[in-house]
Order: sequence, then C-alpha cells, then structure tokens
Amino acid sequence: MAVWQNYLEADPAEWLLEQNNPSVRYLTLTNIFSKKQTDREVKNAKAAIMKSGVVPSILAMQKDDGWSSPGRFYKDKYKGTVWQLIILAEHEADGRDLRIKSACEYILKHSQDPESFGFAHIERAGSPGGRHGEVIPCLTGNMIWSLLKFGYTKDERVLKGIEWITKYQKFNDGKCKLPTGWPYDRYEMCWGNHSCHMGVVKALKALSAVPKEQRSREVDKTITDACEYILAHHIYKRSNNLKKISKPGWLKLQFPLMYQTDILEIAGILVDLGIKDSRMQDAIDIIVSKQNESGKWNLENTFNGRFLFDIEAKGKPGKWITYRAIKVLKGYYG
Repeated sequence: MAVWQNYLEADPAEWLLEQNNPSVRYLTLTNIFSKKQTDREVKNAKAAIMKSGVVPSILAMQKDDGWSSPGRFYKDKYKGTVWQLIILAEHEADGRDLRIKSACEYILKHSQDPESFGFAHIERAGSPGGRHGEVIPCLTGNMIWSLLKFGYTKDERVLKGIEWITKYQKFNDGKCKLPTGWPYDRYEMCWGNHSCHMGVVKALKALSAVPKEQRSREVDKTITDACEYILAHHIYKRSNNLKKISKPGWLKLQFPLMYQTDILEIAGILVDLGIKDSRMQDAIDIIVSKQNESGKWNLENTFNGRFLFDIEAKGKPGKWITYRAIKVLKGYYG
C-alpha cells in the first residue's frame, strides 16, 4: 500500500470509476491509477467525455461561436463563453472539437488585448480585441490555462499571453509598492499593494500548464516566485500573521472555482509542480480532515443555479472534490 493511501478512511475508487462521470473516470484512471493514454480503458473513458454528461450538454447549447450575446462573454456570469471554456477545460473536453475551437477563437478575437496580449473582461468598441484598460490577471490566467488545455501550446497569441503573465504579474504581500503606470493604476482589488491571491493562483495555474520543454527562463522564474508567495501564506493564511486566515471561504471545497480559489485547488497546483513543503502541511491536514468514513469528500461550495448545468450537489459527496483530494494526497505523500 502506498503511503498516501494510509490517509484514506476507505477506498472510493470504485465510485470514482463509475460511468456516469466520464471526466472523473478518465482522470482517476490516468492520475490515480497511472494508466497510459494508450490503455483501452483510458481511451474509452476519454471518448465518453464528449458523448455523455456535462460536456455534450454544454456544447449542445452553443450558438455560433459561444454561449453569450455579443460582448457579454465575461459579464454573463457564469453562463457566458469565458465560463464555459473553463468548465469544458476542467472536464477534459477535446480541444480538437470544432465547436470548442470556434469558442477559443472568439475569445482570442474579442477578449485578448492587442496591445499587451492580456485578456480583458470587456471588448474594444469598433475594433477587434479586448479593451486595454480592462485587462485583469485572473481572467488572463484562466484563459491561458484553458487554451493550453485545448492544445494551443504553440499558438503565437497564447505565447504572448504567457509573456503577459511573466511581465506584469506581481507577488506583493503588502511590504512593497507596485510600479506606477499601466496596469497597476487600475483595479485596486486586482493589484493594490497586496497582490490578489486569486490572480496569483490563476497565473500559476496557467504557467503550470505550459509544457516543461517549452518553459522559458522567465516562465520558470515566475513559477518559482508565485510558489514562494503562496507558501509564504501557507496557502490560505496571512503572511504577516500566520494565525489569521486570509479568507474563510478558501477552506470550503468547491468545483468548478471559476475566478475563485480554495485550499484544494492551490495545493493541487503545487503538488503538480512537484512541490512538497512543510508550509503546505496545515492545508493538507485540513483537506484530509474533511473526508467522511467512506473516503469521500463533500462539495461544500458551488455556483450551482448560476451555471448552464448544475455540477454535483452541494453538501453531498462529490466525485470532483474526492478525485482532486486524493490526487493531492498522492502527490504530497507519494
């Protein structure tokens, strides 16, 4: 028995491998049981993602290139095109699907700022692209991550978006002032003298999806700086007072998180990057403590009711939360 399995109250593997959630089934086979992509069971599970469940239901509601009226790709929370791309990427949807490709191209055309290559929540008036003054870090991170998941790993527009993160994302914890000028003179909640924790997490999530062989020196440095920032906060605490929680909501496990975050997402990004640090231990212990006697974790927070389709049930054992928790334990304890 592997060390991480000692932290389970029971084995929920059979439940995670049920056919009714093909995305979790696929991810469990590959990331928990380490089956190869060439395995027949893995191939079948991957194919099933596009045939049943949330992914085909979302794609069936797509109109033209997206899911929102013109210009409302972000504003239509959580039913617009931005949000559907995040959900589809989380569900391991096939980026080769022409409907997904058309939605990706729509976002690149209407949300990406042609000056800086970050992503804006409002499009420019009278010309293609996102509005320069409305670029925000969490959206940029989420879109770069989603596009990388969909196979845009060598697309010049995405590569420039990655450069935006390495150039502009800061990791201040209130001890120093930001540079002056754009984009730091805009959106105190995003920038300020203390970096938005969620913006940092989404930036790190995006950079962690860059294939290792494609990571530049700047990408590697930004990953290192972001990880150190998060570890200085012990994932969820205030760096200048580790007895205080930065935001209690981060202790409630949620899926999907959209622009929000929680301790499970953050710990998952860190362990995927191969980080095992004692400053993660408090968060790991909290994650372990939340499982029930059957080795399952509940969905504690949700945007259900605001999605096109609800994803699992709040307050009940969730396959997504359980899979992600086990993946963290496996990565952290080995």
